[in-house]
Amino acid sequence: MANNREYQVGSHNKPQSSRRGPGGPGGPGAVVEKPKSMTGAWGRLISYCRGYMPVVIFLLALAVVSVIITLMGPGYIGQITNLITQGLAGGMDMDAIWKIAVFIGVLYIISALFSYGQSFGMATLSQRIAQKMRRDISHKLDRLPLKYFDATSYGDVLSRVTNDVDLVGQTLNQSIGNLMTGVVQFVGAAIIMLYTNWVMGLAGIITSLVGFLIMTLIISRSQKYFIKQQNDMGRVNGLVEEVYAGYKVVKVYNGVKGATEEFDQINEELYSSAWKSQFMSGLMMPLMSVIGNIGYVVICIVGASMVLSGSISFGVVVSFMIYIRLFTQPLTQMAQAATALQSTAAAAERVFEILDEEEMTQPSDTPRVLENAKGDVEFRHVKFGYSPDKTIIKDFSAKVKAGQKIAIVGPTGAGKSTIVNLLMRFYDPDSGEILIDGVPTSELTRENVHALFCMVLQDTWIFEGTVKENIIYCKEDVPDEDVYSACILVGIDHFIRTMPDGYDTVLSDKSSISDGERQLITIARAMVENAPLLILDEATSSVDTRTEVVIQSAMDQLMEGRTSFVIAHRLSTIRNADLILVMHEGDIIESGNHEALMAQGGFYADLYNSQFDA
Repeated sequence: MANNREYQVGSHNKPQSSRRGPGGPGGPGAVVEKPKSMTGAWGRLISYCRGYMPVVIFLLALAVVSVIITLMGPGYIGQITNLITQGLAGGMDMDAIWKIAVFIGVLYIISALFSYGQSFGMATLSQRIAQKMRRDISHKLDRLPLKYFDATSYGDVLSRVTNDVDLVGQTLNQSIGNLMTGVVQFVGAAIIMLYTNWVMGLAGIITSLVGFLIMTLIISRSQKYFIKQQNDMGRVNGLVEEVYAGYKVVKVYNGVKGATEEFDQINEELYSSAWKSQFMSGLMMPLMSVIGNIGYVVICIVGASMVLSGSISFGVVVSFMIYIRLFTQPLTQMAQAATALQSTAAAAERVFEILDEEEMTQPSDTPRVLENAKGDVEFRHVKFGYSPDKTIIKDFSAKVKAGQKIAIVGPTGAGKSTIVNLLMRFYDPDSGEILIDGVPTSELTRENVHALFCMVLQDTWIFEGTVKENIIYCKEDVPDEDVYSACILVGIDHFIRTMPDGYDTVLSDKSSISDGERQLITIARAMVENAPLLILDEATSSVDTRTEVVIQSAMDQLMEGRTSFVIAHRLSTIRNADLILVMHEGDIIESGNHEALMAQGGFYADLYNSQFDA
């Protein structure tokens, strides 16, 4: 059978992760993408929220009405001032003063109610949008290919899902309403001042617009720092997640100093970008305050001269003193909103980068589903590389009959796991195809391909839940007897029953059980899955030799009648394989069963004997 096959495989079995180091998203040399425009990011965000636009428009209308009512107040306060001034020279008309005062009070109460309604509605709406964004990211992550996670820091992904989405929600809640009301108040106050007295109005407006132009200049210069701040935040999160997830390794290999130096370097870059962005945005608040005070002084001087000349009444000056505050106050609000909008544009861009990632290729328009697969597998001239410039598998062809046990052995890095990644459709071949029962996997849904396999990896995963839930995992309607039988075959039943609540003991990824016990649970999980094809990727690497004998016996029963692909360093576990593929430096250098390969006295024989040398 081996003579009819053609094997050519590359020399590396995993893509290089870029979580740390120069050029990787999590390393100090990470390349920061050229910042995109704030208007482009916000245009995308508005388009994303278009389903909520009727509600947004209604809430903004409430804010506008609230501001308009507020702008009516200073005019009536000026009338009260004139009545009081006139009363000083003669009789005070208290009835008129009280009527105007009550009317002003009613106006402000109505304005407050509208403002409260807008704030309540916007808070609810912003959290709905943030909830939708998190849900879309979650669904998107489920559809992304494995290569995305191989090349992206987990911490950076978490930062986008949490920090960036939260920032978008906060800005929608606070800054959008403030910006809209600020614009309406700014324009409304300007119109009223010009209508009341154009000379004083121009004096106040020209003074304030100088500050507005300076604010616009600062915004245009500081946007790039907000972009870099968000990216640096993601890099810090990525490094922290990586270091503390493997903290034992960091401590054992005395890597604390190196990790600390790397963190300090990234943290320094975050400090620099955050300082520049916050400093430039922080200039806007005191600048607007100074401009407002200058405008206030200008109005007082111009107004006093016009009162002395008899051009206006003293009440007009009082009204203008309030209007100039209402005119300059929105500049401060808009400055605050502009700062938030810049940060949010950067955060939204990072969120949309995930949503725009290329998804796993979908099957044909009419995908096929294998309901009762036998387990025949064929590789036809498969070519594959984790990157376009480095081909790992050049021309791999093989046929495996249902029920056969195929072992793939060789030194670390020989390309063994790459075959499994392609078989499971974690990656798709660059050319060629893989068939199960004569059907190309590219025509099957990924869910169907995954359902055809049960798999035990080198890494063990324990999820939050009981022991029984961990063993059953996503399989439905599994009788308790099947769970118990699988655990007995694996040899873990006694251990589980000695736990506080037996099979109902709650576990998590941080539970204090050994790596060997975790691996036994994952092997029992594969037994319960009962799929027609089986993949064992170093399944016994975490157990001792005595436990391995027990597991091997159970595995022999599990593999009975199933097509099995076994990757193993312990060659004693694959002696009974129907076919052994020996990989070295990316090539299939030998193939055959154990006896035939031992008789050849080649690489496999040397590798096997080396494991039993004294």
